[in-house]
Amino acid sequence: MDKLRIEGGTPLNGDIWISGAKNAALPIIASTLLAETPMTISNVPHLQDVTTSMELLAQMGVKLTVDDKMNIHADASSVSCFNAPYELVKTMRASILVLGPLLARFGEATVSLPGGCAIGSRPVNLHINGLRKMGAEINVESGFIQAKAKKLKGTVLNLDLVTVTGTENLMMAATLAEGQTVIENAAREPEVVDLAECLIKMGAKISGAGTSQIIIEGVENLSGCDYKVMPDRIETGTFLVGAAMTGGKVKAKNTRTDLLDAVLIKLKEAGAKITLGEDWIELDMQGKRPIAVDIHTAPYPAFPTDMQAQFTALNAVADGVAIITETIFENRFMHVNEMQRMGANIKLEGNTAIVKGCQNLKAAPVMATDLRASASLVLIALVAEGSTLVDRIYHIDRGYERIEEKMNQLGAKITRERSRR
Repeated sequence: MDKLRIEGGTPLNGDIWISGAKNAALPIIASTLLAETPMTISNVPHLQDVTTSMELLAQMGVKLTVDDKMNIHADASSVSCFNAPYELVKTMRASILVLGPLLARFGEATVSLPGGCAIGSRPVNLHINGLRKMGAEINVESGFIQAKAKKLKGTVLNLDLVTVTGTENLMMAATLAEGQTVIENAAREPEVVDLAECLIKMGAKISGAGTSQIIIEGVENLSGCDYKVMPDRIETGTFLVGAAMTGGKVKAKNTRTDLLDAVLIKLKEAGAKITLGEDWIELDMQGKRPIAVDIHTAPYPAFPTDMQAQFTALNAVADGVAIITETIFENRFMHVNEMQRMGANIKLEGNTAIVKGCQNLKAAPVMATDLRASASLVLIALVAEGSTLVDRIYHIDRGYERIEEKMNQLGAKITRERSRR
């Protein structure tokens, strides 16, 4: 199992190119199942989860090619298998996103219950209940969702909880349903909007994406298109936090300034100077130590849960005391125990972390527990004294493209230690 070794004490400085968004690319890749003609997806990040998604679709009969720029060419005209096996689904929760497209276009699907990061309960019952309300017959047996529907019917879907993948799955299913579907309490995340814009380019009739009510008018069929995936707002935020923690100056290029309002507000509170351009964000900490900032996660457009671990790392070295409240996932403080091994002063009380900043963190061997936790351990290692070894980095490879190479471009000292097989 690969590990990252990080030498602390070097500020991050320079320009960095932001990759396409994993959380937008995965549902868009799944949406190719809806298209009767070939399509091309560009700005796709080179990540393990993307590879897994492609393996899953290829097993179903989708013809896939990838060029040297990671443009994915997909032809789903000859899909013959409607099964998503446990071996692939267990590594990635986003695999559930094939359920809606398969059911809508082909009338059947057998999808393993998903795996992925162990950060808390993310039940698929919202997906299942929504599809049932649209007329699908669904049984859950032996760890598999078995679904059939001659033709999905449009209806009103009131989601009990705001769910990104649930909104995406039901929106994709509704594009080929008969009549109108209204999704109430829909997720408003930019990645949902990106998927909707891709579907519209394929011929879908969707309005309201980005609001809590999405309206879909079903159409007979969808065609392939060329679509460019949005930039990764979480990768952008992670590099900016790294600059803030180390007192550096970093310009994130090929990003969007409208996706990170809540994060940028908190970085400004931490003492950073933020400058915005047409497609770039620059953070200049001017060598200063960050100021502690309180965080309260909530669905978009509030502060994203996917940036909570990174700000926990920032607060661990900041001046002052911060209160971090996690409202999305109940197990998303597993990185705290690892940070404490490095001397971080963090006290957990239920879904709240009380963090008192410390300037004298020491390197220690730590273990990544999930995707964003692994990124936070890399960040905190950048400011710890000594050499930190981060284990189980397969998590970080699921969501960050070449993170050690990009960090090293900014002056970090990170090496990947390959596992011996």
